[in-house]
Amino acid sequence: MCRNIRPLHNFEPAATPDEVHAAALQYVRKVAGTTKPSQANREAFDRAVEDVAHATRHLLEALVTAAPPKDREVEAAKRRARSAARYAS
Repeated sequence: MCRNIRPLHNFEPAATPDEVHAAALQYVRKVAGTTKPSQANREAFDRAVEDVAHATRHLLEALVTAAPPKDREVEAAKRRARSAARYAS
């Protein structure tokens, strides 16, 4: 999975539309192999991002879990710690 795509399920507060759109954009970029489509492909690229975002919203609404919601700040601190350990000099 692309490192820039973060898990969005089971967080309090729930994932925002901007977070869902950013994940969809990263996914489409990865699949398309480009960060910026040509003018000829712009419409298809944008439509794919919206379709993936739409499917992601439906998926997040349908998922159920018995686990308590995760705290965004705690998870961000864990990511920072892993990053610091990975890139330590």
